[in-house]
Amino acid sequence: MVTRSVPASPNFPDVETGILAFWRGDDTFRESIRNREGCDEWVFYDGPPFANGLPHYGHLLTGYAKDVFPRFQTMRGKQVHRRFGWDTHGLPAELEAMRQLGITEKHEIDDMGIAEFNAAARKSVLEYTGEWQEYVTRQARWVDFENDYKTLDTTFMESVLWAFKTLYDKGLAYEGFRVLPYCWHDETPLSNHELRMDDDVYKMRQDQTVTVTFPLDGAKAEALGLTAVKALAWTTTPWTLPTNLALAVGPDIEYSVVPSGPLGASDGSEEGVASYLLATDTLAAYAKDLGYADPAEALAAVTSTITGRELEGVEYARLWDHYADTEKWGTENAWRLLVAEYVATGEGTGIVHQAPAYGEDDQLVCAAAGIPVLISVDDGGRFLPMFGDVAGLQVFDANKPLTQKLRDDGRLLRQASYEHSYPHCWRCRNP
Repeated sequence: MVTRSVPASPNFPDVETGILAFWRGDDTFRESIRNREGCDEWVFYDGPPFANGLPHYGHLLTGYAKDVFPRFQTMRGKQVHRRFGWDTHGLPAELEAMRQLGITEKHEIDDMGIAEFNAAARKSVLEYTGEWQEYVTRQARWVDFENDYKTLDTTFMESVLWAFKTLYDKGLAYEGFRVLPYCWHDETPLSNHELRMDDDVYKMRQDQTVTVTFPLDGAKAEALGLTAVKALAWTTTPWTLPTNLALAVGPDIEYSVVPSGPLGASDGSEEGVASYLLATDTLAAYAKDLGYADPAEALAAVTSTITGRELEGVEYARLWDHYADTEKWGTENAWRLLVAEYVATGEGTGIVHQAPAYGEDDQLVCAAAGIPVLISVDDGGRFLPMFGDVAGLQVFDANKPLTQKLRDDGRLLRQASYEHSYPHCWRCRNP
């Protein structure tokens, strides 16, 4: 019997490289596949990385899972082909090509020409394949680099289109809207994954907030004795108000009707001339804006209360007429109060402005009520020509003129500054 001594303090890097050298000389990985010829196949669907950036800890971590499961299934007698893949599409590839070309704006790609830009991207996209192969091999992952695939291969793209067509033919594909964070500089949505990539993706930001009046009207308002009562809605995004299509109230929240007080309301209404609707819990915070010296005086002036559930379906006067043509825009169900479980009274008025293109909750609540998603800005976050005085303005630049228009129209009760956490694009660091 042959015995070998084991050193008390082995040099682990030497052991590691020795094993790798043995596998390479023995062709162990490929032999493990050849030995399973004719056996049931087990397919591992890999999420390929980009090759225009160096691997990092996250790739190492997921790489172990991509190696362990195929090895396990191989030991169970199945044949497991493992071809390494490269993701050559998407924003990271485009941004790297832009960096190498010395351009920063999307219009510069259009000016250069898509064909020329694609050629530059194709050249840069596989820049670090050698480093990747060294990294992956060193972590002892068995995978075939010689017969790799790239998402830029025509065969791969055709397979994706075939798969999608198959899903479509089975009625499993549909077109719809999903609200996501968006980078107006890169002109692309940001995934939830991207918003967790760095600790500083969310940053504190000072923004303008407004509390806007929405006079109630229609048959149900009249039946409830609420005609001309001004519902108050607070928003930290005044630029979304041109697409206001509904207001949301909480089903079990109590709302109070209170007249303008002795000091006169901030929207210019004198004592007793106007009445306002807001959550009872928020009335104290708005006492001065409604014309009262203190919260107790405002609470004492309440003329009636009603629950959010009872307010469902009450109509109100829209802010502006951009989408007034209901046949053209499909807004026949818009400009009414909707009931939504997510509405709370911690901030604001307990009545939430709904712009279905710009809020995830807004979109879901409005879709359930048959209210469409209407987009007011272009890919760069600039208002479309139909929006008159703010046409062409970037959304944050439009806050000031829109607030002034609200004031001129007598629809502004309060304007304030608000500090909140706001997502910034992890690539360009723009909000």
